[in-house]
Amino acid sequence: MSFNKIWDFNKYDTETAIVNESGEKLTYKELRHSGKKIAKKVGRRCLAFILCKNDIGSIVGYTSFLNHGIVPIMLKSNIEEGVLAKLLNAYQPSYIWMPQQSYEYVMGDRVYEEYGYCLLKTKYSEVRLYSELALLLTTSGSTGSPKLVRQSYGNIRANTESIVEYLKLDFAERPITTLPMNYTYGLSIINTHLYVGAAILLTDKAVTQKEFWKFFKEQKATSFGGVPYTYEMLDKLRFYRMDLPSLKTLTQAGGKLAPQLHEKFAKYTKEQGKEFVVMYGQCEATARMGYLPADWAVEKKGAMGIAIPGGKFTLVDANGNEIDKPNVTGELVYEGDNVTLGYAQSAIDLVKGDEQNGKLITGDMAQFDKDGCYYIVGRKKRFLKIFGNRVNLDEMESLIKEKFGMEAACSGVDDHMFIFLTDEECAKEVREFAAKKTCLNPAAFKTIVIGEIPKNDSGKTQYKELSQYY
Repeated sequence: MSFNKIWDFNKYDTETAIVNESGEKLTYKELRHSGKKIAKKVGRRCLAFILCKNDIGSIVGYTSFLNHGIVPIMLKSNIEEGVLAKLLNAYQPSYIWMPQQSYEYVMGDRVYEEYGYCLLKTKYSEVRLYSELALLLTTSGSTGSPKLVRQSYGNIRANTESIVEYLKLDFAERPITTLPMNYTYGLSIINTHLYVGAAILLTDKAVTQKEFWKFFKEQKATSFGGVPYTYEMLDKLRFYRMDLPSLKTLTQAGGKLAPQLHEKFAKYTKEQGKEFVVMYGQCEATARMGYLPADWAVEKKGAMGIAIPGGKFTLVDANGNEIDKPNVTGELVYEGDNVTLGYAQSAIDLVKGDEQNGKLITGDMAQFDKDGCYYIVGRKKRFLKIFGNRVNLDEMESLIKEKFGMEAACSGVDDHMFIFLTDEECAKEVREFAAKKTCLNPAAFKTIVIGEIPKNDSGKTQYKELSQYY
């Protein structure tokens, strides 16, 4: 079985693959040679953990493992010790590739060191692996649960080639990292740009930090990606006034962007001769399932778009029948070669084959318009029954954000919706707005003011954390 399934670095030997903030560079030839050294130390197909961050050592280990048949589980480098211990016990990896400074609290024998990382050989015996299993990721960037998504080599290659096609990526790209490697969206940006021989600009800095923009300008970054929270921050930073002549493309995924914010960035990019591409995806589909062509960015604000090349969307009603009329809500179903193998809860699940058969029931409620462009209107499970009326929490959250231009999160239990805000001055007005919009008794709504809305690594609201308030 050949394991060189994702990238052929030989094609770009002399080109720069990675640049970090300190100016350190790695060519594709150096990336390939370093990868061979690590793989030789491991010596076989097995399971490994990568405690990753946006640095050279992380990418060297990741690309080495994927191109040599070693199956990595991607975890954040600052993972809590208790969570790591639980995952180690559940999956029992043969090796761990991790930053050297994190070594102290992880047991194992050091067998190799490079780029500030070390390879630890663990005490665990071998686990059985399905022949096509390539990679394991946590869902939505969360590491609190042992539930992982199983991705195959075919999944990664299919999604990579599709993204490269619709974004028209080539070796001239210089993307800057804005998302963590252990998050499916952040990892797909790395996968696709390495596939075309581009130079990836590596930083762990946030868009709110001056150092990020200094690095951006020095290295002439051509693109970046962000989740809705990223774009909310950029809006507050008055991003539209920045002088960024090298920037060509902005991409957005990881949740629905508020329509008015979508419109702002769409108009800005159109005026500046840049492209704004809104995308839709889930870890269960490797990364991306849909995208909104840049030409539609202004006209169809709030839309998710069309299926990626090689993919197909359908909507089904409550009885499982396909919806063929526009502007009718149904559950979104996706089909494509990037639909992953299924889930794992522990090491014994890693021998399982394809349980999805290329079809994913997304759990998202959507509509399509007369042009076949899709709009996500909410999550199937994000509903409350209030006095017998079904209320969509995502829709209410979006309405509040659009009306008041502020952070908000809606959660609760049947007959009681809790609206979490960070601004006390608007609390009463927001409560009245929610009651008016739903035509329901205001007694069903309560506003709770907190310091900040809890979010995970990928900027998604952590609704479970909000339950402590009610």
